[in-house]
Amino acid sequence: MVMALTKDEEHLRLLSIFHYVVAGLSALFSLFPLLYVGMGALIVCGKLDGPHADPTPRIMGWVVLGIGVVFFLMGIGFVVCVALAGRYLSRRRHYTYCFTMGAVDCIFMPFGTILGVFTIIVLQREAVRRLFGLAPFSPPVVASS
Repeated sequence: MVMALTKDEEHLRLLSIFHYVVAGLSALFSLFPLLYVGMGALIVCGKLDGPHADPTPRIMGWVVLGIGVVFFLMGIGFVVCVALAGRYLSRRRHYTYCFTMGAVDCIFMPFGTILGVFTIIVLQREAVRRLFGLAPFSPPVVASS
C-alpha cells in the first residue's frame, strides 16, 4: 500500500531534488575557473612567450593560476553545501542549515534565487517545522513598562 504524501512532505521532496539539480549545475559552472588555471600554467611554463620574452610576466601567471584555483575551490565548496542541503531536506534534519543555505542560494541567479526563495517560504511553515522535529515558533514576549 502506497502512502500519500502531505503537501509539505511533497514540497520538501521537490526542494531536495531541486537542490541536487542546482548542485549539478553549479558543479558544471565551477569548472570554468580551470580555464584560468590552464592559462596561468601556460604563462608560468613560458609556452606563450615570444622570441624575446621577459621573465617578469611569469609572476602574473602565478597570480592568474592562483585566482583560478581559489574560485574553483569556492565553487566546489558551494556545490558540496547545496548537495548537503538537499540531503538534509530529504531526511528532515538540520533545519537551520537548510534555512541558511536557502538564503545563500539566493545570491546565485537565476536558479539559486528561485530555489532559495521557495526553500525559505516552505521552511517557515509551522507544519514543516514539526516535520523537522522543532517546536512551533513563538515570537518573543516584549515586557511593557
